[in-house]
Amino acid sequence: KLREAGFIVPDGPVTGISEEFRIIKRQLLLAAKGNSKHPPLPGGERILICSAHPNEGKTFCALNLALSIAAEKDNEVLLVDADFAKPSILSSLGLEGSKGLMDALADPELSVEDCIIHTDIPGLTILPAGDQTNNDTEFLASSRTDYVLSQLTQNNPSRIVIFDSPPALSASR
Repeated sequence: KLREAGFIVPDGPVTGISEEFRIIKRQLLLAAKGNSKHPPLPGGERILICSAHPNEGKTFCALNLALSIAAEKDNEVLLVDADFAKPSILSSLGLEGSKGLMDALADPELSVEDCIIHTDIPGLTILPAGDQTNNDTEFLASSRTDYVLSQLTQNNPSRIVIFDSPPALSASR
């Protein structure tokens, strides 16, 4: 399914697109993890993929970047579908819907870790968008959001979190 949709294929042949995302991920991993010459950037393990308008390739880039980072032996990548109005990560991967980020924000009793879906691709996990509400923006602006996001990396220093966001100029969330 990944190959048919034009995505990077785990353990697949080296292609032009896999090389392009390999170049991008090297810089992002350096920012997140640092090295002997550069300390890690605070929050560098969180990567937001955004564009101004719909249909500019955010999900395509987020998923390919996640697949490329998942190929690394020392990292785990969590791909978060943060486009609550038009979530598409699960359908792109052929996965069924389940509780997700918005559910964890709305329900203090729900652990965000319990919403994560483990895929059959080593190193790749998914956090679905979750159920839509009429208060998505308010939940995202709440103090709980900082807590929930910190839970995504707090106990897993090898985790890189990639957010597939809504278009910046087409949504208030």
